[in-house]
Amino acid sequence: MPTPISECLYCQNNDTLNQLMIKICDLEVSQLFLFKEQSYLGRCNVVYKDHGIEFYELSDEQRNAYMRDVATVGKAIAAAFNPTKINYGAFSDTLSHLHMHIVPKYKDGYGFGSVFEMNPQKTLLSDTEYAEVIEKIKSNL
Repeated sequence: MPTPISECLYCQNNDTLNQLMIKICDLEVSQLFLFKEQSYLGRCNVVYKDHGIEFYELSDEQRNAYMRDVATVGKAIAAAFNPTKINYGAFSDTLSHLHMHIVPKYKDGYGFGSVFEMNPQKTLLSDTEYAEVIEKIKSNL
């Protein structure tokens, strides 16, 4: 059953969202958020502008614009942090809002060679460090 808009953390921009992520900016058809949990340095989420949309429901133009946003973020993260690989994941079992996880992986870093953990709770940053990570990403968008 789809998550109602009234319970969607992205649509409500609620406290749960603000505890998990920091909004970086608006993109062409989405919003970009930095996960506060940074076991994967630079991990972000590209969140489509509208609620309750399945990827297959997007028109060609909407899908192309969304994937441009995803590619733009991937390129910015690659330029900012030089990861070994960037993983992309669209998981929405319990949240009916199209979003894609952008997960930089580093050969000698956490979880390299395995499926990423959604929220390993291993690495939280200071406010200054979050600001530095966000600035590195924004300067490469």
